[in-house]
Amino acid sequence: MDSNFSGNPEKKGSDQGQSEKRSVLVLHNDDINTFDYVMEALEEVCSHTTIQAEQCAMITHYNGRCEILNDEFNKLRPVRQQLTDRGLKATIE
Repeated sequence: MDSNFSGNPEKKGSDQGQSEKRSVLVLHNDDINTFDYVMEALEEVCSHTTIQAEQCAMITHYNGRCEILNDEFNKLRPVRQQLTDRGLKATIE
């Protein structure tokens, strides 16, 4: 599984300097986009494998949301923008 795909943000110790806090990119369910469209977006924008994209689409559909990437806020912001430009609902937490 992709190293960015994790349910637990990495904890930063005091000996690791001034590293930026980890954030999570969350995909939210909607009643507009198809599974295929969501999967295609996750594969193209987030570099998910087909299996990862399918699992995230299913989790989002049944749970209302799914954590799709875990990284520094500034790295997630353009990814979130690309997803929202495609009409998907995504937030950074």
